[in-house]
Amino acid sequence: MPVRPTAAFPLLPVLLTTALAATALTACGSGSGSSPDTVKVSFKQSTDNSIKVMDGYLADIKKQFEKKYPGKKVELIPIKAPDSEYYTKVQQMLRSPKTAPDLVYEDTFLINSDITSGYLKPLDPYLAKWPDWKQFIDTAKNAAKGEDGRTYGVPDGTDTRGLWFDKGIFKKAGLPATWQPKSWDDVLSAARAIKKKVPGVTPINVYTGKPAGEAATMQTFEMLLYGTGDGTSDPLYDRASKKWIAGSRGFRDALSFVHTVYREKLGPDVSTALDPNIQTIVAGDLLPKGKLGIALDGSWLPQAWLKGSGHEWHEWSSELGLAPMPTQHGQAPGKVSMSGGWTWAVPAKAGNPDLAFDFIRTMQTKANAEKWYVANSGIAVRKDVASDPAYAKAQPGIKFFTDLVASTHYRPAYPAYPKVSTAIQEAMEGVTTGDTSVDEAASGYDDALKDATDDQVVRK
Repeated sequence: MPVRPTAAFPLLPVLLTTALAATALTACGSGSGSSPDTVKVSFKQSTDNSIKVMDGYLADIKKQFEKKYPGKKVELIPIKAPDSEYYTKVQQMLRSPKTAPDLVYEDTFLINSDITSGYLKPLDPYLAKWPDWKQFIDTAKNAAKGEDGRTYGVPDGTDTRGLWFDKGIFKKAGLPATWQPKSWDDVLSAARAIKKKVPGVTPINVYTGKPAGEAATMQTFEMLLYGTGDGTSDPLYDRASKKWIAGSRGFRDALSFVHTVYREKLGPDVSTALDPNIQTIVAGDLLPKGKLGIALDGSWLPQAWLKGSGHEWHEWSSELGLAPMPTQHGQAPGKVSMSGGWTWAVPAKAGNPDLAFDFIRTMQTKANAEKWYVANSGIAVRKDVASDPAYAKAQPGIKFFTDLVASTHYRPAYPAYPKVSTAIQEAMEGVTTGDTSVDEAASGYDDALKDATDDQVVRK
């Protein structure tokens, strides 16, 4: 899944400049096992220098860990890079015991690919002796499970997605502050009303194209695709035949929605939409400055607006409204969401795996997990936190996005998924720029899908 940008927390100094980030692969150059008393923890650092929630959280856990285990040390290894570059750097690090950290932050969309490559260590022996594992919800556990049935990561939360809308812009457009669209047509109609009546703002943002990476695939395309059909079967992957689905009507309909947004100039300028920093532009500029009417986006956005983030926006909860993304025609269940999340995994070539799991245990106490969910605007995957009234009241919007878990979907994160995702992004980019028609883009996807999955494709 796309990286949730991180925001203000008691801050570490910036640990890595952009130039140093490029050499992050050598940060473990002496080998992760060089000191049996040091656990090396690699994580994704936000590319926005003002956003440091992960840095601050891990600095706090480091203090707790070193106090709990006298004589043990934690070395934090941040990697500052966009999503696709982060994944590449992590995989390079995991290939050698000289560069492998003891603990690595893994996106659930990539974890099965790394499992298949033999980069990660199964955690079942540790989990069997850890009482807190019973508190994690099954869907989150499954997101970190390999096809061999073993578990390779401990989830640190999940996320959901919906529609954010600017009440001030809606008022000018004659739209209700209580807007709850029932179909895709309702969403497009609202965007058209904004374009007509509120000049100078972007009516709607839907992420698209390769520069946006997994944000385009998950935040936009799959939010559309999983809202087609009857909602009872996966429209991307057929689990019965274990094949990927090509040539579906739902796929073309989802592409048509994206095509409509950009053909009618309801979205950002194409050059902005295809900017690799589009997520930062949306959260740091368009929304807080009242330049965007509707955003199809994730539960984590408020972390960008907290005190110390550089984009402080205390009033967001009164100025923005929230609505579930509707299914295509309003058919049952009426709304759709996608969920993903990140996990903490132990590399197969880690020098200190036992110490690494002790660090996970420290991070994942109930108190520390709740602190992270709130700071990161994440959705709880621990049952004891989700049922805690303090969690539900900690931040506006938490209850709305937590309630979407009941109608959410998870990506078929099998080893081929990253290539499938890239093929989707290429199809989206073609209809966004207008270089290809919907049918041409869909046909191109079908061909790319066959290559990405070794022709493990079924048509429906």
